[in-house]
Amino acid sequence: MPLNRDEDIKALLESARTIALVGASDRPDRASNQVMAALQRHGYRVIPVNPQITGEHIHGEFVFRELGQLGDPIDIVDIFRKSADAGGVVDEAIAIGAKAVWMQLGVVDDAAAARAEAAGLQVVMDRCPKIEIARLGVSPVG
Repeated sequence: MPLNRDEDIKALLESARTIALVGASDRPDRASNQVMAALQRHGYRVIPVNPQITGEHIHGEFVFRELGQLGDPIDIVDIFRKSADAGGVVDEAIAIGAKAVWMQLGVVDDAAAARAEAAGLQVVMDRCPKIEIARLGVSPVG
């Protein structure tokens, strides 16, 4: 069952330090670009993942092809992909030992969420961390 209680979502956001953003865009008009910048301003390290622009930089961070390349422990994998693509990203998140997967607004995959939970990951679905940080009054990461 994905996290739905405000206190659980707030606790996840307050404990996280490193977020991998899958589907990050280098285009400033895209929501993923804006959310990445907002998360960075809040104090998170955000690592962009996008195979189409691997090797470039977004907001000062190197863009990786896939989660398996990261090497750093990841607290949250934020999924900015279509629901149909979310399952594969969730499986990668499980494989790298991420602590949580976060599916953005409009991204829903109940089967993938169940696999993540069975593997011990926390799951948030159909929400945006930028919105939740403001709504829940999450303190900046320090």
